Amino acid sequence: MTESIPPGSRRITDPTGLAALRFDANGLIPVIAQDEGDGTVLMVAWANREALALTMQSGSMHYWSRSRGELWRKGATSGHTQTLVSLHMDCDADTLLARVRQTGPACHTGTRSCFAVEPESGDGLDRLWQVLESRARERPEGSYTSRLLDDENLRLKKLGEETAELVTALAKGEARASEEAADLLYHIMVALLAAGRSWDEVLEEMARRAG
Repeated sequence: MTESIPPGSRRITDPTGLAALRFDANGLIPVIAQDEGDGTVLMVAWANREALALTMQSGSMHYWSRSRGELWRKGATSGHTQTLVSLHMDCDADTLLARVRQTGPACHTGTRSCFAVEPESGDGLDRLWQVLESRARERPEGSYTSRLLDDENLRLKKLGEETAELVTALAKGEARASEEAADLLYHIMVALLAAGRSWDEVLEEMARRAG
């Protein structure tokens, strides 16, 4: 049986405190991210010693992606960052609690928390953009979005095809025009993401035109 860590020493205030942690055989430790304001558990991720050292040095949460085998900073792509408020080990020093200030949703699906049952308020296009950003980061095998992001010719070809299908459906007064419009919006967003543009830029331009 391992000896428990005394209660008074469970907060880690500088990188030297990481020496007390018990990482697993792969050099990783689970990190629970909790909103410092209302205590909501936002997500659970893994970190190694380097990720934790970067977190403490920068003040921004860094984790280790087991699927990609690399360090990642929360919000580096989406802008939904986590600022570290305090870091605490549990009584056995094999799990961490990170109290954070979250910007935007914590989950890649667009919900505030990865454990939320209902989606966070906000329109469906914002949530779709967040899912597309997740696909761009993770590139899951077999994903149609990943195929589009990797193939410019296919991306642009589909834009043309979806535009023509929408025009045809509108000209014929067909009920499927709504579905075709949704298809076109999806392909537009993928093309924007691949070109390094953000959905916020589109919204800002629309707001500017609305006066």
